[in-house]
Amino acid sequence: MAEVKKENWFKRTWGRVCKYFRELKSELKKVVWSTPQQVLKNTLIVVACVLVVGVFIWAFDFAAQFLITTLINAFH
Repeated sequence: MAEVKKENWFKRTWGRVCKYFRELKSELKKVVWSTPQQVLKNTLIVVACVLVVGVFIWAFDFAAQFLITTLINAFH
């Protein structure tokens, strides 16, 4: 029975790397990129949401601190 010679490790690995990049290039051609206007609009929405949530957290923290300080002073 004849033995089938296996490719060496380097050739197998290099083939896989090349295949990966060919497939990557193919997939990147399918991507629909956002326009600069969409990116700006989405960025402003995210910044506004972060600010609103930050204000709510600050208000809750301020109220909780005031309540705890009042309770500690009342029982002290």
